[in-house]
Amino acid sequence: MRSFDRRNKWAFGIGTVGRDMAYTLVGMFLVYFLSDVLKASRWEFLWASSLILVARLFDAVADIAMGAVVDNTRTRWGQYKPWIAGGVVASSVFTVLLFADLNLTGVGFVAGFAVIYLLWSLSWTANDIPYWSMLPALTLDQKQREKFGSLAKIFATIGLFTVVVSIMPTTKALASFVGPVRAWTVFAVAVVVIMLVGQAVTLFGVREPKIVIIPERTKLKELAGAVIGNDQLLWTALAMVLFMTGYMTTTTFGTYYFKYVYGDEGMYTPFAAVLVASQLLGFGIFPTLSKRFSRYQLFTSAVLLILAGYAIFYFSGTQIWLIGVAGLLMFLGDSFVTLLMLVFLTDTIEYGQWKLGRRNGSMTFAVQPFINKVGAALGTQVVAVVVFVAAVDPDRPAATTAAGLATIKLGMLILPPILILASYLIFRAKYRIDEKFYAQIVADLRERGQLQ
Repeated sequence: MRSFDRRNKWAFGIGTVGRDMAYTLVGMFLVYFLSDVLKASRWEFLWASSLILVARLFDAVADIAMGAVVDNTRTRWGQYKPWIAGGVVASSVFTVLLFADLNLTGVGFVAGFAVIYLLWSLSWTANDIPYWSMLPALTLDQKQREKFGSLAKIFATIGLFTVVVSIMPTTKALASFVGPVRAWTVFAVAVVVIMLVGQAVTLFGVREPKIVIIPERTKLKELAGAVIGNDQLLWTALAMVLFMTGYMTTTTFGTYYFKYVYGDEGMYTPFAAVLVASQLLGFGIFPTLSKRFSRYQLFTSAVLLILAGYAIFYFSGTQIWLIGVAGLLMFLGDSFVTLLMLVFLTDTIEYGQWKLGRRNGSMTFAVQPFINKVGAALGTQVVAVVVFVAAVDPDRPAATTAAGLATIKLGMLILPPILILASYLIFRAKYRIDEKFYAQIVADLRERGQLQ
C-alpha cells in the first residue's frame, strides 16, 4: 500500500508542473503581453482586459457545473481521466493562440480575443476540475492529503516560477531572431509541450483506489443545494476569493512595478528567483510544521508574514535587498495559505457528505478553480484599470508621471493586504472543521456505510 501511495503521490504531483507554467503564462503575463508586447491601443487593451474579467467570472460559475458533470461521469477509464486528457489538449491550442499575433485590429481584435480567451477558459476548466478532484479520491487521511497536496504544490511552484524567472530573458533573447511577438509565441509553444508531457505522466501513472462508495448521480435540480447547503464550503470560498484577489493583484503587477516604479525591468528576474526559493521552502517545511502546530496556528502565522512583507515592500524604495526580504516573507506566507486552502476545501467534501447525505467531490472541489479564477479576474481587472489610469507608455517608461507611479504602488501594495486581512478575519470567524471534528465526520460516514 505504501508503494501504491508513493506512486500516486509522484504521478499526481508531476502533472502540475506544465499546468502551472501555462496558467502562470496566461494569468500573470497575458495583460502585459497585450499592453507592452503586442502594443494594443489603450482602448483595445481596456476592452480586452474587461472581457477577461467577464469570461473568467462566467467560467468560474461554469466550474461548479463542470464539477457536477465529472461527478456524474462513469467510463471504463474512471471519472477523471477522460476529461483531464481532452481538456489539456484543447487548452494547449488556445494557450498558443492567446500569445500569437492574428493581425486583427479594432473591433476584430477585441472579438477575436474574446472568443479565443473564452474557449481557453472553458477547456482549462474541463482539465482543471477533474484533475484536482482526483486528489480527495486518492486518500481519506488528512496527513496523507497534506503530503500529496504539498508535493503537488512544490511541482506547481517549480512550474510557476520557471515561467516567472525565465520569461523575460528568454523572450528577449528569442526576439533578436524572430521578433518580440513571435518570441512570446515560441515560449508559449514550449510551455504547452511541457504541460502535455506532465499530464501524460498523471494519466498513465495514477491508479485510483476504491475508498468511496460510488454515490448516486447528482440531478441538475440538486446542483445548487449541494453547494449552498455546505456552509463551510461557502465561507471558505468567500475568504479565499478575497485572499486570491489580493495575491493575484500583486503578482500581476510585478512586471509593471519593476519597469515603471523601480526603473529596471531586468531586476524582475532575480526578484522572482527569491520568490521561487521562498515558496519552495514553504511547501517543503509545511508537512513538518503541520505535525507540531494546528492549521489555525499556521494560517495565522502565514498571514502575519504576508502583512509584514507588504509593509517592508512599501517602504523599501529602490533598495533591492529590502524588496527581496519583503518578497521572501510574502511568498513564504502565501505557500502556507495555498496549501491550507487546498486541504480546507478537501475536508469540506466529507463535511458536505456528512451534512447533506450525498458526496459531491468534483462539484465541491470545483470551488478551488472558482476561487482562483474569480481572484485572478478581479486582480487582473484592478491591474488593467490602474495601468489605464496611470497612463503608462511602454515605449517611454521613465515618462510616467509621479501620480501614475503612486497609483501603481497603491494598487500593488495597499489594496491587496486589506483584502488579505479581511479574508483572514472571515475565515477565523466561520470555519470550524478542525482535526477533531473531521475525525468525527469520517467515523460517522463509515458507520453509515458511505465510506470504506
